[in-house]
Amino acid sequence: MSGVEAFSAVEVIAAKRDRHELSDPQIDWIIDAYTRGAVADEQMSALLMAILLNGMNSHEISRWTDAMIKSGERMNWSMLDRPTVDKHSTGGVGDKITLPLAPLVAACGGAVPQLSGRGLGHTGGTLDKLESIPGWRASLSNDEMLAVLKDCGAVICAAGAGLAPADKKLYALRDVTATVEAIPLIASSIMSKKIAEGTAALVLDVKTGGGAFMSDPDRARELARTMVNLGKRAGVNTRALVTAMDVPLGLTAGNALEVRESVEVLAGGGPADIVELTLILAREMLDAAGIRGKDPETALRDGSAMDTWRRMIKAQGGDPDAALPVAKESVVVSAEASGTMLSMDAMKVGVATWRLGAGRSRQGETVQAGAGIEIHNKPGEEVTKGSPIYTLHTDTPERFARALEILTNSVVIGPMPASGKVERLPLIVDRIVD
Repeated sequence: MSGVEAFSAVEVIAAKRDRHELSDPQIDWIIDAYTRGAVADEQMSALLMAILLNGMNSHEISRWTDAMIKSGERMNWSMLDRPTVDKHSTGGVGDKITLPLAPLVAACGGAVPQLSGRGLGHTGGTLDKLESIPGWRASLSNDEMLAVLKDCGAVICAAGAGLAPADKKLYALRDVTATVEAIPLIASSIMSKKIAEGTAALVLDVKTGGGAFMSDPDRARELARTMVNLGKRAGVNTRALVTAMDVPLGLTAGNALEVRESVEVLAGGGPADIVELTLILAREMLDAAGIRGKDPETALRDGSAMDTWRRMIKAQGGDPDAALPVAKESVVVSAEASGTMLSMDAMKVGVATWRLGAGRSRQGETVQAGAGIEIHNKPGEEVTKGSPIYTLHTDTPERFARALEILTNSVVIGPMPASGKVERLPLIVDRIVD
């Protein structure tokens, strides 16, 4: 490093430690200096912890996000002949909504540049799911992305190395310093990538409930509002839905299993909750982008969404007709009593899916395409003692014991409540547009 730095990391850390507002020049400098290696990991770790403990105001969060965007390239889709719109989910168990949603919105007139990620811990990754399709490629150049968007109206791929590189460094550091939960850091991480992605409109799906990153609905609302404000300040038409993740979405958790379920939705079937949330999000995305075209329900029914899916998969090297991987071993978990299923612990199902080999505990680990869990009953349904609740799948049978361990007491079965219904979060907990 040559020359004199504008600030020292110590003074920036001390300012936030003492609950002061960081100035614009301080924020610009610390993000730039950390990205180029002039600020050490231990110094940035101290600042991240100070932010976690003392927070940031809306101006600081906005400036922090802008600085991360400026650390890399900003994509431009102005050459497309249709409006761009994207969706981001904060992740959950069985959340395969992106897979049917992107081609569905494209079939209704939108262009969906969906830059997605990989799973870590109990939440699955869209790219891991799609990689269970033989031949499908996650990594595309910007020119390849544009070609797929022009041809299909939707592309789902990995973000390139040039997109918000500051966030990649900060994300890895937050993961090992117990600073993941800070709302300013979550919001700026997500929105720096989404704004740099260049979409004109964005719908955020912020999960809440036991299987979500933000289990408390009030915290989920705060995160949603923070991200909506960041998007609007950057000129992106942004809105958010806070949605339920107290119970897994759909009837599968795991890579190939979720692809199969997504294809069922595109074929006009699939679980009711997946279909309902996909249609709600599709209509939000089309409205945010100002598109008044085909209704998404029609696009599912007439096969146009499925046609778009097949073209998109082929355009990225995949074979939409190929058989999906199936795990070598399976075990059935049966109900221990008869009655009504009163609850299902989404977090336990997610952790069990991860333990079966569908997820990774550190970046770079290989996942099993066929590993995962099929869910045979959901809360509110009647079950009979001895009937299947889950079917577990893995290639490595020694994984069953730890998955079964976490699934102990993951469901509660008893008499139907006097009200005649099982209490659950509504699918849409809140809608935030400003």
